[in-house]
Amino acid sequence: MQSDTALAEAAAPRGNEELDRAELYLNRELSWLRFDERVLEEALDPANPLLERVNFLAIFHGNLDEFFMVRVSGLLQQRQTGVLELPPDGMTPADQLEAIREQLLPLLARADACWSEQLQPQLAAAGIRVVGYAELRPAQQAALRKQFAEQVFPVLTPLAFDPGHPFPHISNRSMNLAVVVRDRDAGEKFARLKVPANFPRLLPVPPAEDREGAAEARASGGAGPNPETTLVWIEEVVSANLDRLFPGIEIVDAFPFRVTRNADLEIEEDEAADLLTAMAEVVGRRHFGSAIRLEIDSAMPGRIRDILVENLELEAHQVYTTSGPIGFGDVGDLRRLERSDLKFPAFLPALAPSFAPDRPVLEAVLRRDRILYHPYDSFAPVVSFVRQAAADPDVLAIKQTLYRVGPKSPIVEALMAARENGKQVSALVELKARFDEESNIEWARALEESGVHVVYGVLGLKTHAKMCLVVRRERDGLRRYVHLATGNYNTVTARAYGDLGFFTCDSEIAEDVCDLWNALTGYSRKRQYRKLLVAPVNMREELLRRIDREIESHRRVGGGRIAFKINALVDKACIQSLYRAAQAGVRVDLQARGICCLRPSVPGISEGITVTSVVGRFLEHARLFYFWNGGREELFAGSADLMPRNLDGRVEVLFPIENPDLLAAVRDSVLFLHLADNAKSRRLLADGTYERVVPAAGAPRIDSQQELLAREAPWRGVE
Repeated sequence: MQSDTALAEAAAPRGNEELDRAELYLNRELSWLRFDERVLEEALDPANPLLERVNFLAIFHGNLDEFFMVRVSGLLQQRQTGVLELPPDGMTPADQLEAIREQLLPLLARADACWSEQLQPQLAAAGIRVVGYAELRPAQQAALRKQFAEQVFPVLTPLAFDPGHPFPHISNRSMNLAVVVRDRDAGEKFARLKVPANFPRLLPVPPAEDREGAAEARASGGAGPNPETTLVWIEEVVSANLDRLFPGIEIVDAFPFRVTRNADLEIEEDEAADLLTAMAEVVGRRHFGSAIRLEIDSAMPGRIRDILVENLELEAHQVYTTSGPIGFGDVGDLRRLERSDLKFPAFLPALAPSFAPDRPVLEAVLRRDRILYHPYDSFAPVVSFVRQAAADPDVLAIKQTLYRVGPKSPIVEALMAARENGKQVSALVELKARFDEESNIEWARALEESGVHVVYGVLGLKTHAKMCLVVRRERDGLRRYVHLATGNYNTVTARAYGDLGFFTCDSEIAEDVCDLWNALTGYSRKRQYRKLLVAPVNMREELLRRIDREIESHRRVGGGRIAFKINALVDKACIQSLYRAAQAGVRVDLQARGICCLRPSVPGISEGITVTSVVGRFLEHARLFYFWNGGREELFAGSADLMPRNLDGRVEVLFPIENPDLLAAVRDSVLFLHLADNAKSRRLLADGTYERVVPAAGAPRIDSQQELLAREAPWRGVE
């Protein structure tokens, strides 16, 4: 498979000066922040259970960490190197950095207020008290001091900063204390103390010492029948016990701070003799990237801030001051508390009769194509598909891509079992899956040690396609069974991500998967596939061709409609093609959960385009592409978003859902249902902001995720 830019250039459409104007495009980075704002709104929404709101606030902050580590770091590098590859909206890196800070500061203020004015008081009322160390009674402080001495103190290492001690390295996203001490001989000194990450951010106050506080909570109408819990920030416990670390030295004060570093890994693949070893070495350098952001407490004096800024080589705009907890992304652990009354109601994913544990998955797939929509449908049939194939004496080979598989993966274990059972097993492990590199390196080594043939993909491309191919000997010859998906082979995320899975033994799709697999493991210049759309080979070209076809069909017979459900829309060629469709009168409904650079509601350009985003209990992750096609409907699903990185820089697959019953089921009960959401949906406005979608007068409220939990999906019962 070719990996150079010629593949992308071959698919690029003709230019369109009218649609090249910068004002027709929203900035990618600012659109990303709008998505995180929608996550923050879920934390602010009193309709969500309390601990779920805390979790949304933690996700908001965790998202910002990745945004700075990858996106802001890239802009800073562009500005420093003078690279001016302007996005379609025309903003320079400097313009974008300034706009990011301007848009982000109010969001951070809202996030701080969300915690201090809403979540923290409401948690206390529910019996979960998150307090400052100074608020604890002497007995509680004594208990924590004992715990500190026994468990935390031995791990801590204070690092002085003075002419004899260089400024210490501050690792990425670590919690730190800037400690100011005063020695009677040497005067005031500065030291850095790293708070160990192998302890919870919120330490529980020992229960025996919290009886008085529990009684107070009950007396004030607190948690009722639930046990009361008191938690304190670990950095405050450490700060209160600094005398153990600096004996005989006066502790003047201590201030928490946190550094975010560039974590966008780069590797020269064509110069790496061993990609596995090279990736392991690069991942190890992630904590040493250049500093991108400094988070400090609002109480930190200017002289201490200046020490950090100077030695971290930062500029003023890279410093963010907060009155709330720093590094709030760690606080998502609160959701682990055993308080079901403060969480979303538990649910049991559905399992269709054809996928009952005592029935072979391959037999069910042989009868007809099958659809699963996780997390509403159980992920167990996908695991069983690989496990049963591993144990089936008639299965000869299993070939599977692995992008983010997570810890203790039953899929990987099944592949290793298949090899032990004498199958030919090959796995493509994507070592460059951002922030999953270490996990994938470990799995790659484990698979290799078990005898699985492991490959790492195509030079210069990430392999993001989700596919598993099983080759089985049957009476009438060899048959190939295929599983394709929009999401990863990950049992953990399958419980939280909305993703579509597809089983088939369609011979043409199986041939396509086989050809693509050979291209990934060998050499190929294949440009056309029978049914699959494959990036970076023909996906953009085929999608644009279908949009043009919809335009022509609408001109002939009317009724033109395009409906896409995606995570992100960035690609300029795709946006321009959708603009042309709207100009021709085609109805265009887009649901882009995260980034959208298309600007809707522009007179004469995009008046016929509606863009919505659903943010709710589950992460909307499925990608669906629907074309009315004059009544000969087409529906594709797959792993690709409409972004240059997906269409040009990754191996991606879109697969057709052709069975009329399944197509109608996915169209109506997934795609159109999500588009009709008026409970968790926001509509994109022409200025780049979003407004909540509300039911029209007299119309029913539609929460698409709740509907899917409550409904019996039509694809489950079809035989």
